[in-house]
Amino acid sequence: MKYAVFTGVTGGLGGACAREMTKKGWTVFAFGRNKKELEELAKIENMVPMSVDVVVQEDLDRAKEEILKVTDKLDAIINFAGYQKMCSMVEGDCVELIEKSLKINIMGMVRVNRTFIDMVKKGGGRIVNCGSECGYLTPQPFNGPYTMSKYAVDAYCDSLRRELMFIDVPVIQIVPGSFKTRMHDSASSSFQALYDGTENYKGILGKMKPIMEHELKNAHDPKHLVKATMKALTSKHPKIRYKVKNSGMLKMLEIFPDKFLDVCYKIFLS
Repeated sequence: MKYAVFTGVTGGLGGACAREMTKKGWTVFAFGRNKKELEELAKIENMVPMSVDVVVQEDLDRAKEEILKVTDKLDAIINFAGYQKMCSMVEGDCVELIEKSLKINIMGMVRVNRTFIDMVKKGGGRIVNCGSECGYLTPQPFNGPYTMSKYAVDAYCDSLRRELMFIDVPVIQIVPGSFKTRMHDSASSSFQALYDGTENYKGILGKMKPIMEHELKNAHDPKHLVKATMKALTSKHPKIRYKVKNSGMLKMLEIFPDKFLDVCYKIFLS
């Protein structure tokens, strides 16, 4: 029997991956905050749902105490907990949204890995962190908080990998593109809130809306991410990172200088 701690199972892509793991014989300690979803997960064999907020150290310590009653080692930590809200970088409640994005998307990951690293080391396990294509592709306007946090995840994963290799704990990063999840609903609602509350960008956001709707409509099936995650967990020689359905259009923008892109944005969105 293999054991894993899996965060973010009730709010995004994590649930589908965690379900697949239980089918393959893993016992998954599934961390989440949505009570209804946790109750549904409890019906699945080998799934151990736990109400845990990854930014609250007391929650993590309590969860660890419960897990230690079952096993003293882990084969994997999988970090999928995440938060995404579109906002201006200078209007409204931007400071609070930026702080929350960093607190959940990067510091939550740091807390989880710090809390359970001893169990992973003892089990000869590995750490799988979920980043985003936003963590390395050129930043888009009004997605700053999420992009900042995912850039931080990229740097954290590289630093963590180059440290933990000395104690034989692999660190693998999953880098998803756009997938059909609840986060898309959040993106749509936060865009509308941004549009309704802006003082400076009404016309620009009006032009951006069809582009965003197109991206959401053409989001990918989570099955592709499930497949990549299982490879990251089971491969004898895993890749450093698995890029899954990253945006071809955003990749194309990478070939242009930043000043040129700035001019393009201003021309097409003004």
